[in-house]
Amino acid sequence: MTTIACSRCQSRFRLPQGKTLPEGAGGITCPRCGGQIALGGGPAAASESTVSLREIDPGAYNDADRPFDFIEEEGKTALVCEQHPLLKKPILESLQQMEYQITVADNAREALKRMRYHTYDVVVVDEGFDTDNPETNGVLLFMERMAMSSRRNMFVVLVSNRHRTMDNMTAFLKSVNLVVNTKNIEDFPKILNRGLTDHLAFYRIFREKLKETGRA
Repeated sequence: MTTIACSRCQSRFRLPQGKTLPEGAGGITCPRCGGQIALGGGPAAASESTVSLREIDPGAYNDADRPFDFIEEEGKTALVCEQHPLLKKPILESLQQMEYQITVADNAREALKRMRYHTYDVVVVDEGFDTDNPETNGVLLFMERMAMSSRRNMFVVLVSNRHRTMDNMTAFLKSVNLVVNTKNIEDFPKILNRGLTDHLAFYRIFREKLKETGRA
């Protein structure tokens, strides 16, 4: 993991493993105090791993976009891909109560840009997000193709008006962790809590087995 620090307020932020910093970027605005976070090995940059600088086109970098979605090290993050206001409201309220730092994507292009630079703890995506055909949902297709080492660190919720809430077979076929039908959206907090509890229990056992076999 790569960690960077603000020279003014000393807040420390992390970049997900395998993500990169843009070559040639002199500094980035601190999201907490507005100070500058130096990049490129300066005194304000603290790196715990080697950072590859070749994967990103420096000319495409724009500090104002905050593409890295920097977060404090202990923060939990969520990406919400929902365009219907009546569905979005209970989703955002639930995540706020659970103290997630939330990014709301307006369209698939923005969502994919965010996901390129940050691995979110929770992703909530409507099957009709920015598409008329759920089978061509760009966000879901992107996550289907993710490396499992990254994908298993994310909890993906599919919001659907076609599939039953907590339908495990549909979740498996859609490569998501949880399905929530739009008719049950008011119960989103309770459904999400149960899904996350089951998910964490499963992966705790999974990681223990990896350690036992020397693969973690």
